[in-house]
Amino acid sequence: MASVSMATAQVSNDNIENRRVLQAEEVVTSSTTGCTVQRSCVDERLTGKCIEYHNDQWFEFTPKASGRYFINIGGQKCRDVRGVQLVVLMGTPCQPATYRILSCTSLGTQDDVFVTLDSLRAGKPYLLDVDGYLKDFCQLSLQVSRQPVGMPVSYFPPNPTRVLPTASHVVELTWTLPDSLAAAPACRVLRREVHQYRSREVRLVPVQRDTYGQPTLTYTVTDTLPGPGTYDYQVVTTHAPGSPPPARLRQWWYGYGEAPAVPGTSPTRAVVELPLRKYPNKARLSVVVTNPASGQVLLSRQLVNQPADRRQAELPVRKWQEAGLEKIAVEITCHPPRGAFFTDKLLLALPAPAAQR
Repeated sequence: MASVSMATAQVSNDNIENRRVLQAEEVVTSSTTGCTVQRSCVDERLTGKCIEYHNDQWFEFTPKASGRYFINIGGQKCRDVRGVQLVVLMGTPCQPATYRILSCTSLGTQDDVFVTLDSLRAGKPYLLDVDGYLKDFCQLSLQVSRQPVGMPVSYFPPNPTRVLPTASHVVELTWTLPDSLAAAPACRVLRREVHQYRSREVRLVPVQRDTYGQPTLTYTVTDTLPGPGTYDYQVVTTHAPGSPPPARLRQWWYGYGEAPAVPGTSPTRAVVELPLRKYPNKARLSVVVTNPASGQVLLSRQLVNQPADRRQAELPVRKWQEAGLEKIAVEITCHPPRGAFFTDKLLLALPAPAAQR
């Protein structure tokens, strides 16, 4: 399991005035652990729900030539599953009124990914703000390059309304290769269970061509799910000289088993499921649930974590629904068998009452 030492020293570019200047193709390593936020230098209203600043750090990049660039994020080693988030903007440092947001990305995994930035202007400085997603602590590598590395960032986290329930452990995946990507050498089929840190390549499907050199455009493969859970499947093209950058062709979420583990809600019962699987086995957990509007404590629970016991993670929410609540605030303090304790704070939406579905 990936982890980050809580003792990591704070990086020098924690403050925007000490932002690290990046050169094209240079690979730098950094960590969000120990970083703080200069509240006067950010404005969450500019990025909406994309980002909540917690432990950010700053970089600056000035392209020597205009055109398309890729921000490659790799080598993530994080305390939680979530990974980092990235904001790219133009404007005067620490003057949010001048900011113009070019890109805002929350990864949600620790996959190696790239963010595409089109039409950057030569000689124009761009600011990069890297933060731990939902207060995660991460080590990472960062590169601004003319070439993408990894797969395109995904903007579609799991959602109960998008999960396809399946009673079979065998799933069939079908996708179409558009003409614009016909030069791609192959398609990667990637799978990740929602609690896993990274996606795993389960198939590499070469692009087939007939005797006239014309590509086959439609493909179908099957895959066997290793066990109950909620699975993210993605199909991404590979990249070769002269072919377009990797592109995501399809993405599916499959829920297999009696209670697929979609973070937040259960589609069949008035239950919210806490993400307890990410905490160490036998860790002592303190769970406090409050009304986010009033701060009233709704539930306080102490437990010893047993990740295999899914019932342990379930919170019955019917009485809170009946009281008119739409969200609950959850604070989970983890005392692992080894290492320092830490606290996660979550804001979870309650499922709609059955009568409203």
